[in-house]
Amino acid sequence: MKEWSKHWISSKLPKKQRKYRHNAPLHIRHKMMSAHLSEELRKKYNTRALPVRKGDKVKIMRGQFRGVIGEIERVSLRQMKVIVKGAEFKAKAGAAPRKYPLDASNLMIITPNMDDKMRVESLGKGLEKPAKASAGKK
Repeated sequence: MKEWSKHWISSKLPKKQRKYRHNAPLHIRHKMMSAHLSEELRKKYNTRALPVRKGDKVKIMRGQFRGVIGEIERVSLRQMKVIVKGAEFKAKAGAAPRKYPLDASNLMIITPNMDDKMRVESLGKGLEKPAKASAGKK
């Protein structure tokens, strides 16, 4: 049996969708770990979503930590989870607070980390204005 195939995504069967996500290679998982951009960033960069990255400032949109704004501490492609500063809970009375793993789809990027040259280049492509169409017949 195949370990992974890009054609499984076209299936409607939930078990094949789960299999696609679970067995996906890291370069595909990276793309799956995308979060929406805020309205201002969406207009500025002319794109809707970006893969999350350590250092991004995000707002949690769903779950018990809804509304919390924090910085991404860690991105785990293997678990497909994100750790955000401020999303912590106390497990026991004397214990230190524990980090809560979040899904990237439940986050919104407010300020992207622009340390990566490749990321700057990919966002720079959106900054270019599309060529204006000619006025047509005169």
